[in-house]
Amino acid sequence: MPLRHLTPHDQYLFRRYGRGPAVPVPDPLIHRAVERQAAARPHAIAAEHQGATLTYGELDRYADAVAARLAREGVRPGDHVGLFVRRSIPLLVGLLGILKAGAAYVPQDIGLAPRAQLDHVVRTAATAVVLTQREHLARVPAGPRVIALDDPLEPAPAPRPRIAPDDGCYVLFTSGTTGRPNGVRVTHRNVANILLTQPGALGIRPGDRVAQLLNVAFDMAAWEILGCLAHGATLVIRGKDIAAAARTATVLIATPTVLSGIDPAACPRVRAVAVAGEPCPRPLADGWARRAAFFNCCGPTETTIVNTMSRHDPADPLLTIGRPTPNNTVYVLDADRRPLPIGEVGEMWAGGDCVSAGYLGDEALNAERYAPDPFLGGGRPMFRTRDLGRWTPDGRLEHLGRTDDQVKVRGFRVELDSVSSVLERLPGCTRAVTLRRDARSLVSFVCPADVDPEAARRAVADALPYYCVPVDVMPLTSLPETDRGKIDKPALLRLARERTAVSPDRVAVTR
Repeated sequence: MPLRHLTPHDQYLFRRYGRGPAVPVPDPLIHRAVERQAAARPHAIAAEHQGATLTYGELDRYADAVAARLAREGVRPGDHVGLFVRRSIPLLVGLLGILKAGAAYVPQDIGLAPRAQLDHVVRTAATAVVLTQREHLARVPAGPRVIALDDPLEPAPAPRPRIAPDDGCYVLFTSGTTGRPNGVRVTHRNVANILLTQPGALGIRPGDRVAQLLNVAFDMAAWEILGCLAHGATLVIRGKDIAAAARTATVLIATPTVLSGIDPAACPRVRAVAVAGEPCPRPLADGWARRAAFFNCCGPTETTIVNTMSRHDPADPLLTIGRPTPNNTVYVLDADRRPLPIGEVGEMWAGGDCVSAGYLGDEALNAERYAPDPFLGGGRPMFRTRDLGRWTPDGRLEHLGRTDDQVKVRGFRVELDSVSSVLERLPGCTRAVTLRRDARSLVSFVCPADVDPEAARRAVADALPYYCVPVDVMPLTSLPETDRGKIDKPALLRLARERTAVSPDRVAVTR
């Protein structure tokens, strides 16, 4: 029995806290939910982008034509089809068409992805066909057959292939710890489970406007796109101005970095906000939670967008990531994969319907990150998230950073997020990031640019041991972002090195 070392009370709480509610999923195939919306409300606006609109009826017909073309090209269930596009209405048509053909879509923003990455994606996912836009044809790697989504497509009924819930929905390429992107296979069961149940559905309904802000190659974009279309709302696809799309939206899904660039006061219609992808600063959560239902969420790509969610109340003493979403589990385990007593810090493992089908072509990594789930049994897998956490006494998960964000400084183990959390409690500081500069020192970056570096260092010194105090605090107007809307930590380290080279004797960097 995997729990026998725990007290009876901790065994009871392990089961009670660690299991999300058992909830029926309305449809195990996510595109069928979109088709139902098109049948019920064909004239409703499915999407708008830079003045152009697309109704649900048009989306369904155009996607049928794409699916028929893919079938003629030999695409069958189990295949992978590249979706190498920019943010646009054709993106939606191609995505839905691929799913209707029974294949999994493999998204890349062709305007941002380096050529070497596109080559790697095509090779690893064995994409025989790539959908793109005419202006980007020259950037598609040689080999696969290429279809331009903005070329006229012959109207045709979609094929009706036999698709099972455990067939692929999409393949997402994560950044990977080695620098080589890892392709994660995500199934229809995985996606439908989070997007068609609450709270993952975010209460989205016809009449809502969901902003599409994120890179299509980031799994949270699937939350925006499919979460909107499966519930009959209108997808507001942004142009260059993120804030302009947010101002007319009722639902926002973003990383904290992207959300921090949006003024809540300028978004009076927003009723629901969800953030994930990186730790959320408490001031950001409090500011939005005073105006809308604010969900702080957590979960890597391998556990299908998010697998824990918490509706935040500014009066709460802690900002947590909540509880497991429906039909999912979370376990806090020690290094030997044994459950820890409630309140102790360990590594979070995820189980249930969120667990994806593994990495493409990397059995060694699959063996490292996926394991048989001894708590659910039945041959089901669980996934090692590499997130640190602990259960609060009332059964919510407190996120305590990544195992790879635990660093050694002067021989002491430091959790970088704990330093940043102290800085974000400083009056006037809205965002903080702390990184290890070298084996003996930390460096922190804070926003906005008028944060006092010395006051910031004193705040950390008052709250944490001396080895946690950053030698440099760099106030910045804004923090650099990756193309997926997260903090660009390598860029920050380059900035730290540049400033150190200019002022090697500097202890605290002033603005």
